[in-house]
Amino acid sequence: MTKKKIATPDGEKLIVRNKRASFDYAIEDHYEGGLVLLGGEVKSLRDGRVEMMDAFASVERGEMWLKQLTIAPTDQARAFPHEPRRPRKVLLHAREIEQIGKRIQREGYTVIPLRIYFKHGLVKVELGLAKGKKLLDKRHDIARKSADREARAAIGRGRKGNV
Repeated sequence: MTKKKIATPDGEKLIVRNKRASFDYAIEDHYEGGLVLLGGEVKSLRDGRVEMMDAFASVERGEMWLKQLTIAPTDQARAFPHEPRRPRKVLLHAREIEQIGKRIQREGYTVIPLRIYFKHGLVKVELGLAKGKKLLDKRHDIARKSADREARAAIGRGRKGNV
């Protein structure tokens, strides 16, 4: 059973989103780039057979590469199967790659994929330039989300009583 893809008004269809990214990292900048894929990989993405858990991006010889992204092969592409965890090239402007590379080396940032989606028929990846959060920061986030949830529940209870 495949997940239903969510279409947005600007022609985007979400394939997968990295839900742990905002919990584990403080994301500062966002970049959009195209992914260089094989035909069987695109078909797998359409079926939602992708795993982003350990994925990250790195700059090598002036090019951006997405590593540890798992795209499971489909049954229809048995004749020309692809390696599920191979490095995939991300298409960005040269100045963006240079800027990201400098910040990774100097300031200790990492680049993680936030979401993969179709935009006007092309596969795009949204990358986030991020720093890892400490355990204390994660605890603050959990406490803040819990307080927000309780406040929304209290407001909801208050509205029902007034009607």
